[in-house]
Amino acid sequence: MDLQDQAVLDRGIDEGLEKLTPERIEKVIRHVLDNESAARLKVYLETCVHCGLCSEACHTYLSRDKDPDFAPVAKVKDTLWEMVKRKGRVDKDLLRRSARIAFTECGACRRCSMYCPFGIDIAYLIMTVRRICSLLQIVPQYLQDTTNSHAVTSNQMWVQADEWIDTLMWQEEDARDSFADARIPLDKEGAEVMYSVIAPEPKIMAQLLGNMAVIMKAANVDWTMPSADGWDNSNMAMYSGDFEVMGRVERAHWERARALKVERVVMGECGHAYRGAVYDGPKWLGWQKPPIPMIHAVEFYYELIHSGRLKIHRKITEPVTVQDPCNIVRGRGLHHKLRYVVNALCENFTDMDPRYEHNYCCAAGGGIINCGPPWKLSRMKSIRVKAEQMAATGAKICITPCHNCHSGIEDIIGHYKLGMHVSFINELLVKAIAEPQG
Repeated sequence: MDLQDQAVLDRGIDEGLEKLTPERIEKVIRHVLDNESAARLKVYLETCVHCGLCSEACHTYLSRDKDPDFAPVAKVKDTLWEMVKRKGRVDKDLLRRSARIAFTECGACRRCSMYCPFGIDIAYLIMTVRRICSLLQIVPQYLQDTTNSHAVTSNQMWVQADEWIDTLMWQEEDARDSFADARIPLDKEGAEVMYSVIAPEPKIMAQLLGNMAVIMKAANVDWTMPSADGWDNSNMAMYSGDFEVMGRVERAHWERARALKVERVVMGECGHAYRGAVYDGPKWLGWQKPPIPMIHAVEFYYELIHSGRLKIHRKITEPVTVQDPCNIVRGRGLHHKLRYVVNALCENFTDMDPRYEHNYCCAAGGGIINCGPPWKLSRMKSIRVKAEQMAATGAKICITPCHNCHSGIEDIIGHYKLGMHVSFINELLVKAIAEPQG
């Protein structure tokens, strides 16, 4: 274990630990183990034979020169197994180590589970550790800040109601530079599609909203967006372990969609938001499934291009590769549709190796990047194998249909000096559908 990683100061963890008593630690751990977990946890812990076959699947283990401390089995053994074995009577040193491992060294990407001979969901075990840490209030400060924002403003980045509307109006005006009658319709009942986004778009990447207005107009889609709470679906509370706030976010989102009587929801280019809306959020709320069908942007683009509703007038000529977001490829199986879209837009595509559900995680999803600057160097050390994989493609553009992947790969490109740039499909699509002039 790198001593530099252990020395990272994080107020969310450090100050939270100072307030804990042995009695509270034991009570919280017992609550999660006895009341929020059941046969699934028991079976996983008792089935694991410590074979270590999950190790080679983990980008952190591979990037850290195969240090056994970073193997998935070790991450569980050093955290949850100790809590179970000691029946919750653990000290603050173990909790500090557990928070570091659960939040900054595992992105819950589930690649390791694919290689476990027993199919143990190691991500579930790590998320159980995060849940315990959240209830003990020992969460990395930057990640906890996003949860606080969800709780107060119903979105991840403290976007106020008037800012949201102003941004949509501004982007509608920009979209009209491409289509004179492009619109971002608000609160239109009975529309074919409600388009769902995450808070970084209005906050720091507003052009993606304008791009979507262009795409929707070009494809003649009957669509709408909500004007009030429920528009943000990023839900970082899912990854901080605050499942109560996670449930609030998802309930607000689905209630908004239901009130608008839309036929279905299209989730923008974000993997964790899709996961929260379709899987984790509804499960916590006790729903069998969401009340309205949701598809990811990759599926939506595939439909529009494959059906001919969107016409490609020019292709991107720069060499490109594509990142497989964990939550829509390993979690949803969209790898073939993703490549259909990429090949429709680009002339020179080279795949990563390995690819599809075997592709390496970007080490930004699962809330890791949201742990903030204190942990960035550690994150970069843990993702060297991804940088090597990307460099081998010779691409100049890495297409990333997920916000966390976009930010994470942007960091990798800069840190490892790969000489690439990163792009959403959305950004390339508006270029490809623009009709040639003259």
